[in-house]
Amino acid sequence: YTEAWDADKTSIHVMPDTPTILLAKANAANVSHKHYQKAWDEAKAKSYDIRADAIPIKQAKASRDIASEYKYKQTHEKEKGHYIGCKTAQEDPKLSQATRAMLLQNDRLYKKAYNDSKTQIHIPVDAMSVQAAKECQTLVSDVDYRQYLHQWTCLPDQNDVIHARKAYDLQSDAIYKSDLEWLRGIGWLPNDSPEVRRVKQAQDLLSDNVYRTPIDSLKYTSIVDSPDVVLAKANAEQVS
Repeated sequence: YTEAWDADKTSIHVMPDTPTILLAKANAANVSHKHYQKAWDEAKAKSYDIRADAIPIKQAKASRDIASEYKYKQTHEKEKGHYIGCKTAQEDPKLSQATRAMLLQNDRLYKKAYNDSKTQIHIPVDAMSVQAAKECQTLVSDVDYRQYLHQWTCLPDQNDVIHARKAYDLQSDAIYKSDLEWLRGIGWLPNDSPEVRRVKQAQDLLSDNVYRTPIDSLKYTSIVDSPDVVLAKANAEQVS
């Protein structure tokens, strides 16, 4: 009975042109590493045809020769011992000529004489430009603008001087506070004075602790024959 059903379960028929199958094939092609490197593998399988006089080969050789330390020092090693030198660099005419050309081309030495001559300026004192500059400086100067016209001299016993000294003493902060230093300690009151007791009484009245006395700290007893107690006892006897 189940043999036909088991055989049918193993055979699945799916149409090859359904959108799901096409999408799965496209995703498999995109994800496949072998398909991704297919063109590269085909290019590697072909033989390279690079000539010895090709531009990339020449460029690589030139770069290698430039970077090589041996090639860099090869000319210097060959020319060793062939120099016709002098004892010092100053005696060599070529080196002296090169040094002189370098000094001529040096901008700092070229402008040295000009910079030295700029600091040496000789102008006569009575020149018109100097006089005009002095007059302008005098007119513009704030010191000369605020120059006092007269220098007064006052005697120490003059009435104006005495009056000014008294005014300064009244305005002085040290003299103003000298009375305060002298009055310190005069306003002391004993502990049992009426003013102190009045302040303490007012403090007790305004104190929150005294105003809010805890109920459990007060001692009280209930009245035995109060109307509430009598009524409660009568109700208890009636309900009993």
